[in-house]
Amino acid sequence: MQLTFSGQRALIVGGSCDLGICLAKEMIQEALYPILTFRSEAGRKRIEKALEPFSSRWEAVRFDFADAVSLNLLFAHLREDLDFLVDLAQGDLEGLVASVEEDEFRPYFLQNISSRTEMLKRAARVFLRKRSGRLIFISSAAAERASAGQGFYAAAKLASEALYRNLGLELGGRGITTLTLRPGYIDAGRGRRYLQSREKEALGKVPIQRALTEKEVARSVVFFLSDIARGFNATQIVMDGGLTAGK
Repeated sequence: MQLTFSGQRALIVGGSCDLGICLAKEMIQEALYPILTFRSEAGRKRIEKALEPFSSRWEAVRFDFADAVSLNLLFAHLREDLDFLVDLAQGDLEGLVASVEEDEFRPYFLQNISSRTEMLKRAARVFLRKRSGRLIFISSAAAERASAGQGFYAAAKLASEALYRNLGLELGGRGITTLTLRPGYIDAGRGRRYLQSREKEALGKVPIQRALTEKEVARSVVFFLSDIARGFNATQIVMDGGLTAGK
């Protein structure tokens, strides 16, 4: 299938992760222009090394939810020239709800919900001026399937899903649409590290009996950015091999 896109410039928030880099490569193959964000010097170097063969067909920009100044610098760099946003960013906080201290969960929610809201507000204003925009949030099957120790992670994902859903409801009539993708276990990054110690137990609950590949997820995201998928708006799509479909 030949995909077409209403625009070219795509911001990948959290672009230094395995999935972000894979997604950037898939975008480049479709003649899109990815702009990947990183938080640290190590993240920048990781992006540069992975995308070195695609010189001049991508950019990397520092952005950290914990740093308000970096948000201003990011949008100054974009200069109103943005067509898509794919949000992969997510902080780590695992622990039982009754045991995690306030000085841990307060900044976690501030960064992963409040700062994300500010980013979406800024992006929405860019898209409103263009009367076009597509935003995709990469959530997790953990938002649907409760697990002890993941309450904060799931809460941040669900709150972020609500933000994206409402953006699609409020701005769909002005050419701006949203989608949340909920992947299950991915054989990349954080998911790969998790599966290394719990593969048999984890994948035993998945009907297809395997983890997703990063390329499967990346190609799905590219499809959902395309014109043919614009009818998917203000909704969640589950891509977990059937993990959350059964008991």
